Amino acid sequence: MISVEMVQEGFVLSFDGRRVVSHTRRSPCLELGEAENTLHQYRNTYRQRSRHRQAAALRAFTIVESGPSFAEIEFEGRIRLAAAAKDGVLRLSFARHDPSVNLFRFRLAAFPDERIYGCGERHARMDLKLSRVPLWVEDRGVGRGRSLAARVARRRSGASGDPHSTYFPMPLFVSSKNYWCAVDTTAFLRIDFRRNQTIVDSWAVPREIILGFAEKAETTIESMTGTMGRQSPPPVWCYDGVCLGLQGGGAAIETKLRAAIEAGVKVSSVWAGDWSGAPSPDRPLPWDAGRGKELYPDLRRDIAALRARGIRFLGCVNPMLSAGGSLYAEASTAGLCVKDREGKDYLVPSQGASAALVDLSSKKAFSWFKETIKREFLGIGMGGWIAEGGEALPPDAVLASGESAALAHNRWPLLWAEVNREAIEEAGASAEVIFFVRSGWLGSAKQARSVWAGDQLADFSREDGLPSVVPASLSLGLSGLGFWHSEAGGAVTAAWLKRSSECLGRWIEMAAFTPFFRTSEGRHPEANAQYWQSPASLALLARMSEVYAALKPYHMAVAAEYGTRGLPPLRHPWIQYESDARTYRLMYQYLYGRDLMVAPVIEAGHSLTELYLPEDDWVHLWSSRAFGRGRVLVDSPPGCPAVFYRAASPFAPLFDAIRRTVRRL
Repeated sequence: MISVEMVQEGFVLSFDGRRVVSHTRRSPCLELGEAENTLHQYRNTYRQRSRHRQAAALRAFTIVESGPSFAEIEFEGRIRLAAAAKDGVLRLSFARHDPSVNLFRFRLAAFPDERIYGCGERHARMDLKLSRVPLWVEDRGVGRGRSLAARVARRRSGASGDPHSTYFPMPLFVSSKNYWCAVDTTAFLRIDFRRNQTIVDSWAVPREIILGFAEKAETTIESMTGTMGRQSPPPVWCYDGVCLGLQGGGAAIETKLRAAIEAGVKVSSVWAGDWSGAPSPDRPLPWDAGRGKELYPDLRRDIAALRARGIRFLGCVNPMLSAGGSLYAEASTAGLCVKDREGKDYLVPSQGASAALVDLSSKKAFSWFKETIKREFLGIGMGGWIAEGGEALPPDAVLASGESAALAHNRWPLLWAEVNREAIEEAGASAEVIFFVRSGWLGSAKQARSVWAGDQLADFSREDGLPSVVPASLSLGLSGLGFWHSEAGGAVTAAWLKRSSECLGRWIEMAAFTPFFRTSEGRHPEANAQYWQSPASLALLARMSEVYAALKPYHMAVAAEYGTRGLPPLRHPWIQYESDARTYRLMYQYLYGRDLMVAPVIEAGHSLTELYLPEDDWVHLWSSRAFGRGRVLVDSPPGCPAVFYRAASPFAPLFDAIRRTVRRL
């Protein structure tokens, strides 16, 4: 129920007894104004700048209407705030504002002792309280942190990002006080959690600010995902084993695949990042169908042969077309590409080549891309693909829809995911085909089938390497996304950074306890540790793929729970153990579903893992030893990451059988 209570020179708007907005003349809740906003782009990273800001605090107000399910307040004749309650959710919308307004600041009630989670995929921090979080879709950058590899990566790439840069930001957060908030806008914005009020500072007036309240953490997440959307489950074949990231052509893939299968590796699929051709293994070009004929001269036949063995083939696609390629020629002739200010195709540098972006704001271009995917991917029998590049729209481009590219930029990942989703659905292949996106925004849960964590350094650095994917998975789960994975082994390597067999092995161990298990050869694969290079690495992969495949009933149950309740598969312990304040600070361990507590090894040279077990009866997966609440230190030799299951779990017999039956190293 909505309540608008008059106070001295102001009002307090509450929902079901919870304060949402406080306004007085001395402390107004709303400011509007204009500014000179600019976005400086370097490659796919950005620097935002707002100058000559002229904001006016709106102090005077008139309560136009006030009722239990709807209230409306007008501020100085410039803007109206409407509050509507429905299905346990409060929606704040704004109307009658000057269209020239590009500075919007709104204050929401907050708690000094709350923890703030979410805002999309966050690699370096879980609790965002006392932070000011910018939200803009961009390349997350490489080389963040203080390690030598990170410093060299920053210097070499020139695109290092910062602690807040991410492919997958979301203007949505959840509080330990059991409420959630989403800001429905595509403009650049910052959310400031540093004060006693939460301040939404946006370059445009949002369509809505949506808030939900609950009594428990579980029901808070359930309310959030029920309102904002949930992903559809992956095909069940995904749980049959590992997806091997391989490249080098059909013959090379078959050699590596045969070695894996003969060693006992359970394989569900293979993923070839170079299926459409590449000048070198570490420099894939924008997409151009037909360019990979030398590496894969008869890909349709190869895919059919793999499928006969129960193995799917996955490719890679992005909305950027290689200039000079056949697809680009077709799209350019039909006028389907994003334009520059002179009306020409907007060509951007990409991996040493030029590329054009298909204009997804055009219905004609949108449909053309869908049909292209049906022909080039589904038509030859692919089981799925990586759909990267959703972050690539230049904010100074000209779109067929006439909308500002700067305002469409954050929406672009949604359009890109929608193209892929509709192509699969229209082909009637939803139960068999999957795609993974790297970038997203508010609304991605309704469009993106699954998410992968982008490109990490193939090392143990906390800002960019293996450790960073744990908070990334948890923060994205607390933003409503359920199906996520990282590339086991990491992707970004170079002459000064080579992947070790230990890093590859520890990453593989973690990947076995995620919704999708996929490896990567990384850049410069010939110079980095690969699973086929040593019997020990091959045996480790075989063991962990057996574990992953044996967990198939549990994977499916976890996916079903997300579908019905919205609880993320990779789950922050706070969701299940909110009465234990020590769970609030956890960052490098996670629940997989309700019943498995996982603490991957995230430091080189360590064979012991320390973690915290909340109040419950726990069983160590590999030794069957019983544990209670508290900090524990357990052996974590190769193939035995720190994993515990709840003794009361209905899957306890399955977990115990895994301990007894999977191969030993």
